[in-house]
This record gives sequence, C-alpha cells and structure tokens, in this order.
Amino acid sequence: MGQKLCPKIILEGTRLTFKTEIAFQLNENPRIVGPRKYRYHSPIISAEWCAFTNFPWGRGLINFEPHEEQRAMETYRTWAQLFELLRYYSWIVDRFHISTIACQYQTYSKKYDFRWLEEKLAGLGFHLVFCNRTPESFAAARDERLKVSGKPSQYDNLQQFIEEQELLRQLVNESILPKLELDISDNNIGNAVEKIADWLESTGGLYADDSFPGLISQPSVET
Repeated sequence: MGQKLCPKIILEGTRLTFKTEIAFQLNENPRIVGPRKYRYHSPIISAEWCAFTNFPWGRGLINFEPHEEQRAMETYRTWAQLFELLRYYSWIVDRFHISTIACQYQTYSKKYDFRWLEEKLAGLGFHLVFCNRTPESFAAARDERLKVSGKPSQYDNLQQFIEEQELLRQLVNESILPKLELDISDNNIGNAVEKIADWLESTGGLYADDSFPGLISQPSVET
C-alpha cells in the first residue's frame, strides 16, 4: 500500500471558467484520488451553495447580505474546524473565501480579512488554483453553458465576469496559499486537470503534512 492521497484543492475564478467541471474530473482522476474500481462519496464542496435562502439561486456564503454576516462567518469557522478534524481526507472546494471577499467588496465595499483562515488552510496543505480565461473566450464558454443552464439570464453580462476576474486575480495574488494560475481559454478540461495534477505532484500537495500543529484558536475575521 502506497502513501495515502489526500490533496486539498480550492478552485477559484469567476463564472464560465469551468471550475465545477474541473472539480468533478479531479475527483475521478487516479493521479488525484487514486485508482477507483467503483464510485463513492465525493469530497467536493462549495461556498457557492445558496443555503441561506429557501429559493433557487438565493444567498449563501459568497453573496450573503449584511444581516447574515455572523451566520456566514460562523460557517467559515465550522468549515475550518472540520478541515482540521478530518485532515487526512481529500477536499476539493469549488469557490471559497476569495470569492466571498470579491463579492462582498463589489457589493458592499467591505473587504473581509481571512488571514486567520488562510493560515489554517496553508497549515493543512490546501493549494489554490485560479481558473481564468482571456476576455475574448468568455462568449464561447457562455454558448457552451447555455446548453445546460437552468437560469440563462445570469450569463447576459459578460463584462461583469471579466471585471470580477481581475479583482479575483488581485486577491489570489495576495493569498499566502500555494497557487497555480490556470488558463482555461481553450475549454480543455482534461488538459487542465492534468496540469493541476502535475503541479500538485511537484509541490507535494497530494499528501498530508504531519508537521501541522493541530487545532488553533479562531479569532474574529472582520477588518
């Protein structure tokens, strides 16, 4: 039996950068999760779940309203503790705290300080992948997404995605996590997954680091 694979990957990027498609393929790639003879529980989670409201395309951990701030921050503290308690597990996260920072800053001009969270994530071996594409490639990506989207109107304004991508790029550059900038302009998801696998292999990101000291106190997350 070889060394246990338990990579921890956060995929960030604006819409139409195929993060979810990449996440699903990562979760089935033998280089990431090992050889599988049958399908079992997926370790894919997302801050984009609209779990704060009882209607479709509602609010959640990214686009919460000011009165839901305490709930959102408690959710992040809960995720952080769960990651620490289940550190020998693989986690694939489809949008997380950087998307929250970007959305809250764009909507309410409030920039949250998640340094405490990043220190925990870094200690646990989380790696950050910034999925992005050239401005001119968004249109083709939208055409592909409209084939399956349940809410096509959310893709009407491509300029907002282009602008958000630049904000996300800045926030990713400020992150203390190991990071990979992944250009998905060619829409080749299989190739993107192999690039991520190559990078994780080269950085040791496929395995747990036992030097992490364990549970840490959780300070306030606001600036």
